[in-house]
Amino acid sequence: MPATPQRRRAISRLRTGSAALAAAVGIGVTVAALPAGADTMHPDRTGHSGRTVDVQLLSFNDFHGNLEPPQGSSGTVEELQADGTKKSVPAGGVEYLAQSLRTARKGHPYSVTAAAGDLVGASPLLSGLFHDEPTIEAMNQLGLDVTSVGNHEFDEGRAELTRLQNGGCHPKDGCYEDGKKFAGAGFPYLTANVTDEKTGKPLLKPYTVWRHKGVKIGFIGVTLEGTPDIVSANGVKGLKFHDEVETINKYAKVLNRQGVKAIVALIHEGGLPASTSYNYNCDSPGPGDGISGPITEIAKHVTSKVDALVTGHTHQAYACTIPDPSGRPRTVTSAASYGKLYTDTELTYDRRTHDIVRTSVKAPGAVNHVVDRTQPKAADMTSLIARWNKLAAPVAARPVGHIAADIAGRGADAPESPLGDVIADAQLEATKATDKGGAQLALMNPGGIRSDLAYPASGSEGDGVVTYGEAFTVQPFTNMMNVVDLTGAQLLTALQQQVSGPNEASPKILQVSAGLTYTLDLTKKGADRIVKDSVKLNGAALDPAKTYRVAMNEFLAGGGDGFAAFKDAKNKYVGPSDLDAFTAYLTAHSSASSPLTPPAADRIHVVK
Repeated sequence: MPATPQRRRAISRLRTGSAALAAAVGIGVTVAALPAGADTMHPDRTGHSGRTVDVQLLSFNDFHGNLEPPQGSSGTVEELQADGTKKSVPAGGVEYLAQSLRTARKGHPYSVTAAAGDLVGASPLLSGLFHDEPTIEAMNQLGLDVTSVGNHEFDEGRAELTRLQNGGCHPKDGCYEDGKKFAGAGFPYLTANVTDEKTGKPLLKPYTVWRHKGVKIGFIGVTLEGTPDIVSANGVKGLKFHDEVETINKYAKVLNRQGVKAIVALIHEGGLPASTSYNYNCDSPGPGDGISGPITEIAKHVTSKVDALVTGHTHQAYACTIPDPSGRPRTVTSAASYGKLYTDTELTYDRRTHDIVRTSVKAPGAVNHVVDRTQPKAADMTSLIARWNKLAAPVAARPVGHIAADIAGRGADAPESPLGDVIADAQLEATKATDKGGAQLALMNPGGIRSDLAYPASGSEGDGVVTYGEAFTVQPFTNMMNVVDLTGAQLLTALQQQVSGPNEASPKILQVSAGLTYTLDLTKKGADRIVKDSVKLNGAALDPAKTYRVAMNEFLAGGGDGFAAFKDAKNKYVGPSDLDAFTAYLTAHSSASSPLTPPAADRIHVVK
């Protein structure tokens, strides 16, 4: 596949670092000069007269291969209105993201575009069917300059991540278009805190330096240290994940020794703002306002050498300032997910100190903008989508079921979702027969539900028709189903692990099949949130000594998402993929004349 102009631009502007150069002084890349007058001469924000230039940092995160606008609530953002009410605004789609970024760059001769991981993985069929090559191609064309690696970049393992970076056809599926070889990413994936267990070297480049007419900005990329807990074991085999703060601080020193004083950290870990509205004032001083979650402690301890933090993973929208270790304000941003927002951050670069003028960091130094669908579409992205859709159509357009209304999954606002119930029921049905595992109940991890099922047609299939492509978007991992033996005591421990240990701060409530009921008391803390004597299966109290056959996907069975209790299970039976179970259930339980209605989602009684 020939290099696009954007790809050539990205390659010419970037100089990547490596572990081998960690202590060396880098050699710059020559960049074509800008027209006369492009520099800005004005006093800096500290009051001193000096040569400064405004650098525009555009950023986004957690795109997850959503080339087409996401369906249902997954494709909207919440906007706070002047009167205090909230409005749902349709957003996202790479045709609009590319157009938004290109429009934003106009009038900014110094503009760099960065991302904070999970560009791919858990992707809709249009991208996932082709191992996310369409998304990498789109990122090249829209002018992405650099990204950190996210946990989902490891879904298919280190070899596949390396292929996405370097190019080449898929080792099993080959090349998808005659005469075209996958070119790989025209931007560096940064994996500063992911090293090979044997060599100790970073899997890919740990940092890069963006250079433009004398301006130098270093980017350090890290993913969350806990990636092995939320990715299948095969995906991270042979790799070690290091502390985010220690790694960023290490490479900030490396960059400083190379004369790079302006630094941005791209971190695939995030926080939880007090409001879900994208335009919420994250720095509001009111009671209960602000931001919580892992990124707050990371931000407080990342060295003051770093001037801004672009974050992700939690799929939240925020543009905050959190004091660095020296007490100075520093921007910490996230642009929700699926390309629905982008962040525009102004960095004032001092040519004398080669650093960012940090005293200029104040609201609205970083602002989140909606990728709205009322603007014109980027024509090249429309062509890209049409080309890949033509290849995917024979698989994607096949009807697999019918629904009577939207069935909320990813967009549900309660611990138990209607779509979670459907998926758990589908998994139980696929494995309950004696010769298919003999399951008595099924459990589904909430993070594996990637979207809603929307009633409006996404194409020409008609309202209420669920296509294979839409089902794939909901369940894109194609994990194999496992049925295992667990005692009642082990099952209770697993339920308690939803709200304790690593999941206490951010509970992961398993979706349960019909017949399993219990009370979740959110007024209590830790494991006590699961009311022990309320857990029942088909009306009978859970017996600690009895053995139960439990169906779950292979990710959960391996202890994923902090459910260590599942690792002690015995007598494993391997069934069909979760996607096959889901589509078979939809086909068996719905028709055009009798569509599937959203379940009541009343199996878990929640006390608030």
